[in-house]
Amino acid sequence: MTLFLLAVARLRLLALALLAFTISVNAREESLFTTSVSYCEPPESLLIQQFDIAYFAANSSISFNISAASVEPNVNVSANLFVNVYGMHPFNLTVDLCSLAHGALCPLPMYNFIGEDSIPLTRYLDVSSYIPAIAYKIPDLEAFVQLTLIEVGTGDVKACVQATLSNGWTTNEPAVEWATGAVAFLAFISALWQSRKPDSIAPHRFIDIVYLFQAIAASGLLNLNYPIVYRSFTFNFRWALGFFLPPTVQTAINDMRNRTGGHLDNDAGNALALTNRKASPYNALNNLPTVRIASFMEGAVFYRSEDAIGTAHLNDTVVLAATDVQTVTSANTIKQGIPIWLTTIGIPEENAFMNVFFVTLILFGAAFAIVGITYLVLRLLRNAGLGGSERFASVEFNRTAFVKTWLLRLTLIVAFPVVTFSFFQWTLKDSWLSVLLSVILLLPVIGFIGYSTFLAFRCSDFDAWPYHAPLWGQYRSERHWYFIPLLVALLAKSVFIAFGQAHGEMQVIVLVILEGLLFISIIVLKPYQTRKADILAGYLAVVRLVCTGLMIAFLPSLGVKAIPRVAVGIVTAVIFSITVIVMFFNTVWNILQPLISRKHHIASPSDSFDSPALEKGDASPSSHSE
Repeated sequence: MTLFLLAVARLRLLALALLAFTISVNAREESLFTTSVSYCEPPESLLIQQFDIAYFAANSSISFNISAASVEPNVNVSANLFVNVYGMHPFNLTVDLCSLAHGALCPLPMYNFIGEDSIPLTRYLDVSSYIPAIAYKIPDLEAFVQLTLIEVGTGDVKACVQATLSNGWTTNEPAVEWATGAVAFLAFISALWQSRKPDSIAPHRFIDIVYLFQAIAASGLLNLNYPIVYRSFTFNFRWALGFFLPPTVQTAINDMRNRTGGHLDNDAGNALALTNRKASPYNALNNLPTVRIASFMEGAVFYRSEDAIGTAHLNDTVVLAATDVQTVTSANTIKQGIPIWLTTIGIPEENAFMNVFFVTLILFGAAFAIVGITYLVLRLLRNAGLGGSERFASVEFNRTAFVKTWLLRLTLIVAFPVVTFSFFQWTLKDSWLSVLLSVILLLPVIGFIGYSTFLAFRCSDFDAWPYHAPLWGQYRSERHWYFIPLLVALLAKSVFIAFGQAHGEMQVIVLVILEGLLFISIIVLKPYQTRKADILAGYLAVVRLVCTGLMIAFLPSLGVKAIPRVAVGIVTAVIFSITVIVMFFNTVWNILQPLISRKHHIASPSDSFDSPALEKGDASPSSHSE
């Protein structure tokens, strides 16, 4: 086990290195601490208001901050302490409390206990011998501790508490989120500047990068038993789907939904405690102590579980509020797929569409504001006597086409999250206003793309500056229709992700088929204007195909054990990470190459990384335009 965990940890370091993003390098003491606590049985003898415990390896000490109360008289119990790590249970200890402290705990004293202290354990128990060193380094540790109080004589469970553990390491890092956002912003600036040229490829690459980030984030939305390490990795790209608004916005959305027929269950933030015990991080279907297995089976109830992001670092204060200590039941568990993904990042699933709605409004509002300001600046310059210059005359001439092409690009960028979460909103039967707004937003998005598609087929002059060029501009003239299968695939993915939440197997199979067909179509049709562009598109397609195929290992029906699933999750994250780096260097090259060409007085853009002129063998700019 230790050797395998070591290999997984090395893969984790490789993945983070391949991302080439900054990760906190502050010295972090090796420790394990609780990140959530829940009752696994309705409490009878022991009520818990707070349960914060941390174990420090350096001095083998434990720090705790506990608030609890014993409420039932004359209860003699034994305590079973059970540790589950990646589905294995290296620690399972039962202690007769009557034999401790000269019988002071037998029967359980009836009083409130509020305590905070740090206690060395070396003289009581050699805990370090049970914990491999790698447990302090593996990201998104999947482990929990269960404390069960069993009444002596009757065998009745008087209390059962489960606490998940973390070492503070995770693949979801703010630095990675900012870095990926910076890559997208760099691609946007490049696309915005180079879109002045009709044959520029940079605007198309900008859309490719955003679609890649959206695909990575969406890969965590399926109804699968993801290892926590991979689900946390996908959170680095959540902004690409529109999930980055502050908590105050979530409060406003909750208030709006509450006033328009929505139901508030306040599940956000409790994903770790209120999820299936068969799934990560519990992995506990057949590994709980015998007494607990019997208790679970009596009610014929199985539960769901997931990890939470935002794991506290050692120097942070971890406080589990009293309201977070809940009894896990079949009624309050959180479903896999979109619900658990959203709840883990602190967004109720019913708020999903409204987040996308507001982000879309902000995006288009900012775009129109920039256009308006630019128009005013140009007008002021023209009125100042600069309007006759060739530079400003050219800008003014192309202004309408420039705005319309970028309006279509922005619509293509928001299409996937808008369609997916509009459809998902319809499955929730929540706020009528949210449903109405989803229809109001969905129709213009689909309508504008559909109308542009109609124009693309009706127009016969592809050498002009058509407003719908973002659809077909990077394809060969005889393959200008190739954007149709891409749009169909996008719509199909949205449908199966949103409406197929109860059928993880179907979701994976359909997505693998779609990605496979797209890859085959690129190989057979070679639709792009350059050979290098075909290679790049094929590479992106095969990455999506391979990564989607690897997720078959996450199907609950296959019952793949925790450690192999973690290994597959890390490999998938590494593949996606390499692809992000490839697209970053592609963006940098497309920025630098025109500068290099200009420096060497090369007027033709035919040396561009994937310029359309390369395929044609032309020495002059391609006539295809944005």
